[in-house]
Amino acid sequence: MFLSSLPFIFANYLNFTQAIFESTSGWTGTGLSMFLDVEILPKSILLWRSVTQYVGGAGFAIITVIIAGSVGAGIYQAEGRSDNLVPNLRESAKIILRIYIIWAIIGTILLMTIGKLPFFDSFNHTLTALATGGFSTKNLSIGAYNSLSVEIIIMILMIMGATGFGIHYAAILMVKNFFRYRKELKKGVLTKLEFKEKIRSEPFLKNPEPRLMFVILLIFSTILFLFSLLQMYGIKEGIINSIFQSISSLTGTGFSTVSFINWNSFGLLILTLLMIFGGMMDSTSSGLKLYRIYIAFELVLNQIKSFFKPSGTTFYLEVYKGISRKKIDVDAIKNVIVVFTAYFVTYFVGVFVLLGYGYSLPNVLFELASTVSNVGLSVGITGPQAPLGVLWTEIIVMYLGRLEFFVIINSCIKIIRDLREVTTF
Repeated sequence: MFLSSLPFIFANYLNFTQAIFESTSGWTGTGLSMFLDVEILPKSILLWRSVTQYVGGAGFAIITVIIAGSVGAGIYQAEGRSDNLVPNLRESAKIILRIYIIWAIIGTILLMTIGKLPFFDSFNHTLTALATGGFSTKNLSIGAYNSLSVEIIIMILMIMGATGFGIHYAAILMVKNFFRYRKELKKGVLTKLEFKEKIRSEPFLKNPEPRLMFVILLIFSTILFLFSLLQMYGIKEGIINSIFQSISSLTGTGFSTVSFINWNSFGLLILTLLMIFGGMMDSTSSGLKLYRIYIAFELVLNQIKSFFKPSGTTFYLEVYKGISRKKIDVDAIKNVIVVFTAYFVTYFVGVFVLLGYGYSLPNVLFELASTVSNVGLSVGITGPQAPLGVLWTEIIVMYLGRLEFFVIINSCIKIIRDLREVTTF
């Protein structure tokens, strides 16, 4: 992040703190920016911002694993990634990279052909949409194009970026198996019943995260439309903006089609909750992650069910994740509790710091949720005019949010212990 800030400094666009902030926002996939007018920036700077988000979205760990093998495994896990698509970690990283690059090519082509955008805009927005980052080449973000086709394509790319790579891989295997089973059905090797059973048993269809994402988006975008945006934008624009902003918030991308200045507190609260939820595990998104939210919800349900079961009854919770089925054991539950606790401690400490600078509570809750979940939506607090204390607080929060908190804490503790040993020696 330090090295990536140097182009902004050498080009005399930003001072040291602002450049570090912009670089951190890029690598963590946040999208908050120190540039008030990005349209006057040279293409080299705009491309640099997009590339940092794209590489940071897939994970620097992915590149490290491919180059260094097992040496990069610790960084891979530090970014909150736990899926091995295949037994070999390096091969898994290569598959993830292929999926990521293929979607980048598809998105660029779609925005150029259907969205009618220039190549440069198509390429940059595809990179930052898949990275769920949100850096744009336009001051008004996606709203600058005023195009429904562009917004639909961007929504698809945001969802693809926030979908776990394990689920992408499971979908690819399901499509391959579908055609293979279909051939066997035609040859008479399989009956229709066997064909249906094999399709139903595909891991992709048993993953809870895609269903949970759909349900959350459906419920929250409907609430947002009915109680906030209907009166502001009317039926058509209200529906479109509700869906787009809900997807942008939940996936952690941070693209916008409207300004939030005139939004009521309820609308900001809905987006704040979506930003806290975050996307799927092992995706380019941040936040609490839908996988953990699903586990927490299931644990609550199981606890309620236990009240109606005979004493001594044991519950076993298994959840599909990618192509594998995982048993939710004590370690998994500890992970959920630890991450939830660290997230909200970080969140509320940041909230108190920003409140100390005199900002209103609704705006601070929104801005910090956007920062710690690496989203990038803003109500105007973040900018080059913000006090140094605010900027450095957000830099730290972005960093903690991206690397899932306790990895950094453990690293600091280890450094301190090593320094003590060296000093003692």
